[in-house]
Amino acid sequence: MLFRRYYEPLVQYGSKLTGNNEVLEDCIQELFTELWQNKSQTQVQSVKAYLFKSLKYKLFRAHQRKTTSPFNENHSDVLFEISHETLLVGREHDAEKTARVLQALGQLSNRQKEIIYLKFYQELSYEEVSEIMNINYQVARNLLYQSIKSLKKLLTTLTLLLCF
Repeated sequence: MLFRRYYEPLVQYGSKLTGNNEVLEDCIQELFTELWQNKSQTQVQSVKAYLFKSLKYKLFRAHQRKTTSPFNENHSDVLFEISHETLLVGREHDAEKTARVLQALGQLSNRQKEIIYLKFYQELSYEEVSEIMNINYQVARNLLYQSIKSLKKLLTTLTLLLCF
């Protein structure tokens, strides 16, 4: 049941962290295999946050074993991309607005992109986001606030530039 429910969100999140689909699939399979075999009695507040964090850790370890990793020890420089599909919200078909948002997102730091993705596209709570990103609750709130503030400023600047 957990596998069926969380497989797609894990693939979506994992694909933002690695471009290697084979490694991603292996890590997801390993994650669920270990869950099944260990059946820990550890209390988990959010299954989704636990799975996301576990997958992020497994991908980190896989990259460490395979080659010199783009990850650093505290995961702050994880290459994180938000795809075009992720940004298509609801029925919004205005390509010009989407292009502006993509351009603005491209100028955010990797951590800012990641927190926006987790909070708004995966609809995780601040507690879950802080657990996944290994930051405390208040830092998560501050980072999201600063990310949105930067995004608004970038979008305003882009709009003004297009007017001239």
